[in-house]
Amino acid sequence: MPMRRTNVYADPEDLALIKEAAKQRGVPEAEIIREGIHLAAMANRVWDEPFDWPTFEGGGAPVTKDEVTAAVARDVAGR
Repeated sequence: MPMRRTNVYADPEDLALIKEAAKQRGVPEAEIIREGIHLAAMANRVWDEPFDWPTFEGGGAPVTKDEVTAAVARDVAGR
């Protein structure tokens, strides 16, 4: 996807943190800024349709890790 140039104002302290992180990671500062923009865009995205989250039937009692694993395995297997 082609990139578009834009200008933003940022706090000097934030820019210093970005500069240091870029130096430590060995990447351009712009890469860190683009990552931040992407995270902000996704965190504020409004979806057209609600998510269809799976639901589980249960009696309200706590379940163990093994019980959850077995339930997921049954669902994946289509049983």
